[in-house]
Amino acid sequence: MLVRAGRFRLYAAVARGGFRRYSTYRVATAAGVFTNTVFGIILAYTYIALWDERPGLGGYDQSQALTFVWLGQGLLTVMALMGGGFENELIERIRTGDIAVDLYRPADLQSWWLAADIGRAGFQLLGRGVVPLVVGAFVFDLAFPSDALRWVAFLVAVLLGVVVSFAIRFLVALSAFWLMDGAGTTQLASLAGVFFSGMLLPLNVFPGALGEVARALPWSALLQVPVDVFLGTRSGTGLVRMYAFQIGWAAVLLTAGRLLQNAATRRVVVQGG
Repeated sequence: MLVRAGRFRLYAAVARGGFRRYSTYRVATAAGVFTNTVFGIILAYTYIALWDERPGLGGYDQSQALTFVWLGQGLLTVMALMGGGFENELIERIRTGDIAVDLYRPADLQSWWLAADIGRAGFQLLGRGVVPLVVGAFVFDLAFPSDALRWVAFLVAVLLGVVVSFAIRFLVALSAFWLMDGAGTTQLASLAGVFFSGMLLPLNVFPGALGEVARALPWSALLQVPVDVFLGTRSGTGLVRMYAFQIGWAAVLLTAGRLLQNAATRRVVVQGG
């Protein structure tokens, strides 16, 4: 019991450290807020033109579609859909061999980086997620929840989405043990994340089999699911199913990351003696 409590305090401290680390990049945060806001306005007017031609597209009215745009801009860095999280640092540590030091720490590698990434995501949610959404609400007619419980449900979905995002990027980073350069896999993961999360268009708009496949992939847990929770398109058992979808992918991907980590650890031991 004491050991578990000690580990909880350790990873809580790592998460706080991740939050404080990103909070020091004030200029980068301000520039990111500006960029997200500008792109949000551009996308919003694109969506207005599209929904004027196709009202009710994807099951959303225009207000819900605009809300999708601004939530997407707010969650872009939270979910690290275009990178910018821990993965580049971990890949570099693998490339230089510094990962051997990390493996000797009295802490689990996967849990350490997960805690740090949750801290990073927490700052990004506050530092770069809130302002674009507020600006969007002033300029456009957005569909905000009137029920406080839906806000809580949304934050739960965001947290689960962050865990799924971490699990994907952890697998990408560990590929550097075999490839020695994770740039290619990182770029592929970023492209897949942007397309299959719903960042460009809600996945409900995708036609036929493409839409079904896209909604079944783990990237939909990063944006499509949290936004649908926010918009209240699912309730009751539907909400439970969305959470189960996120938890299921988190469990599968974290387990895969654990297995790959064990294989990578054996590789380090064999190569380094």
